[in-house]
Amino acid sequence: MKVAIVMAMALGLFSFTNPQENSYNTQKQTKMKKVLFVLTSHDELGNTGHKTGFWVEEFAAPFYYLKDNGIEITIASPKGGQPPIDPKSSAPESQTPATVRFYADNETQAQLAKTLKLADVNQADYDAVFYPGGHGPLWDLAEDKNSIALIEAFYAHGKPVGAVCHAPAIFKHTKKADGTPLVKGQKVTGFTNTEEEAVQLTNVVPFLVEDMLKANGGIYSKKADWNPYAVENELIITGQNPASSELVAELLLKKLK
Repeated sequence: MKVAIVMAMALGLFSFTNPQENSYNTQKQTKMKKVLFVLTSHDELGNTGHKTGFWVEEFAAPFYYLKDNGIEITIASPKGGQPPIDPKSSAPESQTPATVRFYADNETQAQLAKTLKLADVNQADYDAVFYPGGHGPLWDLAEDKNSIALIEAFYAHGKPVGAVCHAPAIFKHTKKADGTPLVKGQKVTGFTNTEEEAVQLTNVVPFLVEDMLKANGGIYSKKADWNPYAVENELIITGQNPASSELVAELLLKKLK
């Protein structure tokens, strides 16, 4: 009887302390989610002679929110390397705690300077994709074949696609498997026509985000200009303006969990 009890205790102890099993469980529980950030490579604001690019707040706020919550982030752009920053987003009046953190963060700036080429990334390596705005995406990411194919692949594999402000421009040509626009019948938002009027670029941009989303069959909604607002619909998460960037990241994180 004593021998049987000792053997049972030994077996129980072995199963409890099996290092291989515990290592596997720990790895399974702590596997880090991966999000791909895609930034514009376009820096010309139409024919105005002024520069554009991505809006720092719309990159920094979601980047740090996700990173601080244990998400691994990779950054890509159509041309690779350093993506252009919209100079207006670096102005004193455009600064937020997230942008202040970014400008003091040499590690993130170094990562940003070495973005991957969009053609070299594969949706299979990531759990979600996020597009910060700025006016740049209206010219390149809206038309970029690699970006279009990437978004369609994420969607087809049941992975979230997030975009904020002007970045919902990426849905201009994206399609579902049946050939219909990706946003058709989906609740979406993005930079409003009146917000574009307020920055006096209605006649400069190649198209208006609000009009395009509606034309593609999106169920477009918005709040008052410059107010935070984000919409989640199945796998598509969109934000209205720079103030909405962290809201999109919050919804994206919930999807990932």
